[in-house]
Amino acid sequence: MVIKDTAIVIQARHNSKRFKGKIFKKINKKVLLEILIERLKQSKTIKKIIIATTKNKLDKKIINFCNKKNIDFFVGSEKNVLSRYYFAAKKFKLKHIVRITSDCPFVCPKLLDMMILKYKNKKVDYLSNINPPTFADGLDIEIFNFKALKDAFYNAKYLNQKEHVTKYIINSQRYKKFNFKNLENLSYLRVTVDYPEDIEILKKIAKRFRGFNFNFQDLHIYLKKNNTRKKDKFRNLSEYNSLGQAKWQKAKNIIPGGVMLFSKNPDLYLPKKWPAYFSKTKGCAVWDLNKKKYLDMSVMGLGTNILGYSDSRVDSIVKKVVNEGNLSTLNNIEEVELAERLVGMHPWSDMAFHVRTGAEANAVAVRLARAATSKNKVGICGYHGWSDWYLSSNLKNKNALGNHLMNNLSVKGVDNKLKNSTFVFNFNDYKSLDLISKSDNFAAIIMELARKDYQDNNFLKKLRQICNKKNIVLIFDECTSGFRENFGGLHIKLKVNPDIATFGKALGNGYSICSVVGRREILSESRNSFISSTFWTDRIGPAAACKVLNIMEKTESWKIISKIGFNYKKKLKKICDENKVPVEIYGLDALPKFNFKKNNNFYKTFITQEFLNYNILATNGIYTCVKHEENYMNKYFDIMNDILIKISKNYYSGDDPVNLLENDVAIASLREKIY
Repeated sequence: MVIKDTAIVIQARHNSKRFKGKIFKKINKKVLLEILIERLKQSKTIKKIIIATTKNKLDKKIINFCNKKNIDFFVGSEKNVLSRYYFAAKKFKLKHIVRITSDCPFVCPKLLDMMILKYKNKKVDYLSNINPPTFADGLDIEIFNFKALKDAFYNAKYLNQKEHVTKYIINSQRYKKFNFKNLENLSYLRVTVDYPEDIEILKKIAKRFRGFNFNFQDLHIYLKKNNTRKKDKFRNLSEYNSLGQAKWQKAKNIIPGGVMLFSKNPDLYLPKKWPAYFSKTKGCAVWDLNKKKYLDMSVMGLGTNILGYSDSRVDSIVKKVVNEGNLSTLNNIEEVELAERLVGMHPWSDMAFHVRTGAEANAVAVRLARAATSKNKVGICGYHGWSDWYLSSNLKNKNALGNHLMNNLSVKGVDNKLKNSTFVFNFNDYKSLDLISKSDNFAAIIMELARKDYQDNNFLKKLRQICNKKNIVLIFDECTSGFRENFGGLHIKLKVNPDIATFGKALGNGYSICSVVGRREILSESRNSFISSTFWTDRIGPAAACKVLNIMEKTESWKIISKIGFNYKKKLKKICDENKVPVEIYGLDALPKFNFKKNNNFYKTFITQEFLNYNILATNGIYTCVKHEENYMNKYFDIMNDILIKISKNYYSGDDPVNLLENDVAIASLREKIY
């Protein structure tokens, strides 16, 4: 059954970056493009074949080939491949398009027919076998309707969406899509042509089958027995500039969300370019999977490394623990030593309870507060993790947490019965004090002491008085602020004591450890409310934390990082003013951040793009560490000044900021206001 108004459109050009002229390399006296066309002509469903090539003078060879072989062709943009396909489909009045790339000469007509029938039966807008791939690399087929192609053509804004025909369709939720899967995942096999050595592999396949008359099952059997995969070759590598990015594309298919921590999503920084994965670290340097070294002037492990990466003094303690044993039937003594240290530096407290993450620490604190007061409602101010008790704030108002670091947090999966269990108030919100003082239902108030702003000392004192009077447990979430402006919690500097404080991030200098410190009558409630976890008893975290506290106290690390951050703010303001680029600079001195007051996400992406050219990881702010030495800061600001000159020119010319970008703009962060 031949399907009308449908054609195979082969994407072809002569000027390949890695392997120029590859489609005219010969196997058995036939060029690869000819082999591909002859195989596709065996399709029982699609008979029309069109070559979509470019206006580049080198591609005249393709046009001559088409004229000689009597094959329809279309000549369009070299870089905007989306437009090339759109105008080709429009010219030939196609309702449905099969996209094939010319560097896949062994695409199977039998597989194509199977996918076409599925496409028709499913009545989808887009069907492929690459999202995620399960067939060998080189058997890639995409099928889509003209309506989706036209929609993508008119709505795609970014360069990356135009360079890759179906990128917009794949990433959009507006289309009905289906992925055609092989029974066995053989995506690790490859039969495409990216490098000269690939031609030799195809020659061996042609020799084995005495020509080109074989189907995808035959090909898979051969490839499994003669595995041609190379460890440093990944599917569709042409789209990516590093092994890390190639791995990231795989991760998105096998790890929900691609990462375990939203803030480490590479697309938040620089799509297609961010190195994504590291091989080693030291000081304030990071090496990617390509062994390229970068200076980290960005988030330093999300603020977990005040002493710098891989501090030898801390690592030596951890190595000792690993050699002697990390987890056993008996408990480790370091958890007792860490509790003694934390209680000792916070005289208002009596006990400490150790966990491994900030969200766990805050969940424990809230649970204990409810147990101690026999009340339920919790007042919150700040960012406190991913737990249901916190996200339930958005059940009543879908963006109640919008001013608390995270915007538009989804509450899907959170029990709707928790709707009225939390009350959200903002930093220094004096009106909220009246509501708290008039209610008898609050078990706890949990708040950060600093984020974009500082909590006012008078506000904290009044809140402390209300909590005393109403039997409300006051919890300070110091997972981020702790040990950055002083030794211990920021509340020591502000001279207001909580009933519970939670600490994390900097406490272990990269090793997982968080602590809940508080008054005995509250923390003792853990015996009446089951709170327990096997890996909270691991030895590495407490051992690392004890050593980190010793080093921080001896070196007064908080003074060093605060001075670095203070100078950062001062210098940044100076060069922004000189270049007339309006910015908002905020945050703790040790955690300075900034936002552009116009086109923030575009300019932030541009900063990352430009710094990466100098092998520097950078974004709109920095988590300072003691290893951010003066020479690094000077280099950073020399480059930043050049970047701001370009931004200023764009800012006042009225030019679209997207024109500054080489690829897509970074995805909108939940953590920043988009101006």
